[in-house]
Amino acid sequence: MVKRKRLRVKALLIDLDGTLVDSTQAYKEAGKAGFAAIGLPNFNDDKIAFEVARRLERNLPIDDLFTKFHVEGEVEEHFLPAYLKAYYSVVLIKSKPLPNAKETLKRLSQHFPLALITLRYVTREQVIAELKHLSLKKYFRAVVTALEVKQPKPSPDAFLTAAKRLGVPINQCAIVGDSIVDIQAGKSAGAKTIAVLSGLFTREELSKQKPDFIIKDINSLPNFLQHAKINT
Repeated sequence: MVKRKRLRVKALLIDLDGTLVDSTQAYKEAGKAGFAAIGLPNFNDDKIAFEVARRLERNLPIDDLFTKFHVEGEVEEHFLPAYLKAYYSVVLIKSKPLPNAKETLKRLSQHFPLALITLRYVTREQVIAELKHLSLKKYFRAVVTALEVKQPKPSPDAFLTAAKRLGVPINQCAIVGDSIVDIQAGKSAGAKTIAVLSGLFTREELSKQKPDFIIKDINSLPNFLQHAKINT
């Protein structure tokens, strides 16, 4: 039997949405609010709502998604503010852990210090409150949000900050995330990178970023890691 390759690391820096929690309901409600803001209260298109999220993560324009609605000028002025307001108002209460994520975090935390990194523009205290509500907080030694760094992902700032808080060199950390920017930021930081297929991006999209591994979801993660002892 061929032995599976494993990454030898000392710490894990883990993304939130799409990696640990299912935020699809928040995206759907955000889309509904956005359409209402441009005069389409009875229209909802989940595909557009998800694509908006995908593009916002990569700082890409979204206007072309609305060409058929003839709402020129209203996307930036009305749709986007309503979308973001609705998203941030519900994501903290509507997100739920992905299946078996809690059990996997418990297992991982017994061998690695864990840090949580999110692209959300919210305070650390808000994310910590959500983690407590989901019974996940005790597994993380550090939490970093987009508000705490000068440049969010794909800049490596958030991951570098998280590694520093854990006291582990970034090149001895593995980044775990579901998005293109997670992998880009991890590579820029000099960390190992593991992409999960539980979020908004496809295997084909993620493979173009050349992560060390692409796995089904976070529950597969223990099978791809080897613990390197931290010198104390």
